Amino acid sequence: MEQIEKIQKAYKDYVLENGTQPPSVYVFAKKLKMPETEFYEYYNSFEAIESDAWLDYLRQALTAVESEEVYAQYSVREKLLAFYYTWIEILKKDRSFVVFSYKQLRQPIARYTGPLQPFKNGFYNFATELMMEGRESREVVIRPVVSDRYVDGLWMQCLYLLDFWVNDLSRGFENTDTAIEKSVNTSFDLMGKSVVDSVLDLAKFMYQNRKP
Repeated sequence: MEQIEKIQKAYKDYVLENGTQPPSVYVFAKKLKMPETEFYEYYNSFEAIESDAWLDYLRQALTAVESEEVYAQYSVREKLLAFYYTWIEILKKDRSFVVFSYKQLRQPIARYTGPLQPFKNGFYNFATELMMEGRESREVVIRPVVSDRYVDGLWMQCLYLLDFWVNDLSRGFENTDTAIEKSVNTSFDLMGKSVVDSVLDLAKFMYQNRKP
């Protein structure tokens, strides 16, 4: 673990000081005074280092929110809000590197995630659990076809908030906090029971109980 942290820190320092990745693993390992073969014991590429970093941001956020006693009592909406707020706070501590790494990603990011893939997988697991819990608590309504895409929608929301924060110029990133609140509330308003659902339920009831 000590060597992994050493490699990660050295890599982050390098890209922030030079504005680009090291020209090769050989050059990077030499700068670390580490045999190139030893580097490959921990990572097979610079992209793998970045993947580790993105996944670690997710793990830190989930560990932080789930360690709070009150978290278990939160609604699904509140759990997602808590995650996003905590995740952004963690990203702030490493903002320069996050911005660098983010801007190196291929576009559109939703399709070509690259170093974000492990993070995406972890987020999908988290979001899937939230949706299952939401169905049980009836915060999330099951709808034909559409409900199977809820998790995809949350992933797009996550990417939107990440992009918003990277480009947020407001003091203390207060606009990002507003974006989180509004986007999460809107998504759960859409996934929850709506006026349309009530009308359809009434229509179904009236049809089933119509006079012969």
